Order: sequence, then structure tokens, then C-alpha cells
Amino acid sequence: MCRSIKTLRPPALPEEATEDEIRAAALQYVRKVSGFRAPAAHNREAFDRAVDAVAEATAALLDGLEVRGAGAVRTAARQEG
Repeated sequence: MCRSIKTLRPPALPEEATEDEIRAAALQYVRKVSGFRAPAAHNREAFDRAVDAVAEATAALLDGLEVRGAGAVRTAARQEG
């Protein structure tokens, strides 16, 4: 659906997704669903609430996922850095 939204879980990312990455993905999703890149003033509050809700749901999803082999990916990334 939204090709500009990247995968935010390991092994796609070597580290946990940041709040900024989660918020950017939420913003892209809401833009796509609403059809607005930047909503008009009378829609701004609803738009911002939706971005907040999607970001919160995304963070909860990522926190609840158990990705097999993610520990090995993260360990390797730390050793490289």
C-alpha cells in the first residue's frame, strides 16, 4: 500500500526503530489513507490525532513482536559499530 513505509523490525533494521522512524511511518500511512499530504486547517486536529494513534499502535506492535534470530542480528550490528 505505502511503498515509502519501510519495515521497522529486525532484521530489516539492525537496531530497534526510533520514535522518529515510527512517527514517519505513521505520517506516511495517514497521508496515504486520508489522501492529504498536508491537511487543511479544519482537518489538522483529526489528522494529527490519527498520526499519534497510528504511531502508538505501531510502537505497541513492535514491542510485542518476537522476531526469531533478531538477537543474533543485533549482536552482529553492535560488534560492527
